[in-house]
Amino acid sequence: MTDITVVKCGGNAAVEVDEVCADVATLRERGAEVVLVHGGSADIERLAARLGVPSRRLVAPDGVPARYTDPAMLEVVTLALAGMAKPRLLASLAAAGVRAVGLTGLDAGLLRARRKAAHRAVVDGVRVIVRDNQVGTITSVDTGLLRGLLAAGLVPVVSPPALAEDGRPVNINADRAAAAVAAALGARRLVMLTGAPGVLADVDDPDSVLPVVELSPDEPPAHRSGGMGLKLIAAREALAAGVPETLIADGRRPRPVTAALDGAATTVVLGGRDRLDTMETSP
Repeated sequence: MTDITVVKCGGNAAVEVDEVCADVATLRERGAEVVLVHGGSADIERLAARLGVPSRRLVAPDGVPARYTDPAMLEVVTLALAGMAKPRLLASLAAAGVRAVGLTGLDAGLLRARRKAAHRAVVDGVRVIVRDNQVGTITSVDTGLLRGLLAAGLVPVVSPPALAEDGRPVNINADRAAAAVAAALGARRLVMLTGAPGVLADVDDPDSVLPVVELSPDEPPAHRSGGMGLKLIAAREALAAGVPETLIADGRRPRPVTAALDGAATTVVLGGRDRLDTMETSP
């Protein structure tokens, strides 16, 4: 186990990017190695609207929604993450005195994925099969590339898309990408920052933060509202692969990572069967 912290910076527009980056600088000053993984849902929505690309969601049979990524939306996702969200983070890190390198999963095959041939969804109460959804499931992380950057004193800033086995890009969920990176690196902790104070017992009550959420290894998360479904699934994947600590915390507050580590977060734990190491890594 190494002292690596993987921070997932949510794409919610309310997340305070400058505060996140300043806190990454604090962690680096304390000797921690940090990998920053990000999404960019707000940027994706804005760019899609500007380009006239419809933005839709698919709801899986277990009730967890995900972005529908047809070929046009895949272009929007790639442009928004690599051309809007990532430069903003890199500039903020530079202002905080942090040397960082921006990467998508396509760079040197950093994140490799298996393309999903079909996606099960529920539309108007009817189960359907969607076959043009350009998404994948991460199969490997090039830890050699990330460790080389960390050894050079750099902070890798990582985002989708990933490289599929057919050599073409696929969209991947950024929360699950963060979990895969944390697992592959043997990180000490995964901190997922979002536009909520943590996992809420009542999505309409911001004071109902749950200090601990225990997840079943097999059942869908009970707290799926407010976009928490995929975050909890990602947390489960990280825990199952051996990441000791996984936190979901408020990215809108000052010093959000430090606050999470000091207890202002929902700690996610895995119940049931023993943890399994499910990740592949490349040298």
